[in-house]
Amino acid sequence: MTPAPTLHVPDEPTGRAEIWLASVLDGHDLAYVLAAEDGLSPWLWSRWSSLTAAGVSNEEFGEIVLAYRRELWLWLAGERTWVQSCSGLVGRISRRMVPLDVTGV
Repeated sequence: MTPAPTLHVPDEPTGRAEIWLASVLDGHDLAYVLAAEDGLSPWLWSRWSSLTAAGVSNEEFGEIVLAYRRELWLWLAGERTWVQSCSGLVGRISRRMVPLDVTGV
């Protein structure tokens, strides 16, 4: 077995964060904003798609992100830093990954 992929905290998507925050403040549901085609979940998946090899599907990933939406809201609202919020999400995802069996046994 090899270890699951290590996730990094990507650079903060500041420009997109402003758009996501404005969308929520305009009345869109946070879950919708996070899961939308141009939302945070697809943005993160494009950086962490190696999770597929660790047994995390895109759909499961989206569910994990949505379950973490309170902390992500605190980041969007300026109450948490990107590193705090994203690191917590990395931890949550890492606990759901399994080591990869590359031996074929």
